[in-house]
Amino acid sequence: MAAAPTSAGREKRCGVCGHESRQPSFRPPVPEQAPDLDLRPSEPVRSTMARWLQACPHCGYAAPDITEAHPAGAQAVAAAPYRALIADTAHPVLARRFLAWAHVLEETGALHAAAEATLHAAWVADDLNREDLARQWRREAVALWRSGPALDAEQSVRVIDALRRAGDFAEAAAAAEALDALNPPEAVAQVTALEVRLIAGEDMGRHSIASALAPPARRPHVTHQQSPGAKKRPPEGGGLKSWLRRIFRG
Repeated sequence: MAAAPTSAGREKRCGVCGHESRQPSFRPPVPEQAPDLDLRPSEPVRSTMARWLQACPHCGYAAPDITEAHPAGAQAVAAAPYRALIADTAHPVLARRFLAWAHVLEETGALHAAAEATLHAAWVADDLNREDLARQWRREAVALWRSGPALDAEQSVRVIDALRRAGDFAEAAAAAEALDALNPPEAVAQVTALEVRLIAGEDMGRHSIASALAPPARRPHVTHQQSPGAKKRPPEGGGLKSWLRRIFRG
């Protein structure tokens, strides 16, 4: 594993069942390369997915922080669909954890966040060469994104990529055409143009944003980097991913 927990962990009380369990502390490292077109981060973050969520060993609640639970989420965890989901041995254990979190998010109305978690399950399937599951979960992620509020440019690109990688080329091409008609920012247009070329070739493979954008897509521009003496920010709020988000949102 590319990144180790910051400590041996500490006891956390589950926000659903109230039981305590030891959960590892984890701080994600900063990615060193450009992410994939669906924004899956590069190494060393790429190999840390097993630590992105915590899981209560008593009730099965999965979340980034199990001490926090929406009331509707607690009801979802106790319901039969959730219990069946986490018990489904036909699916990889880590993927089940992401799907469980996606289920909770969907039940609480956070449809775009549920799409993100479902896409994470597809990434797990990618790593295990389970192409059938990866396609299925990408399609489910697209359905969740489209069921929520209007998509921003970043989400629209990820929908296109998910459809392409699921082999739904006609639908992916239509989504790319719709995004291009909105006259998106130049960087978004460049990524969309790459997607169109990949769709035309019926390419279902993984590709990096660096394939679509000229530097600084490979790393943040100097103006987006911190000075050597500056206090480090959490990886989620700065660095390459933050820079890419600023580009996609124009």
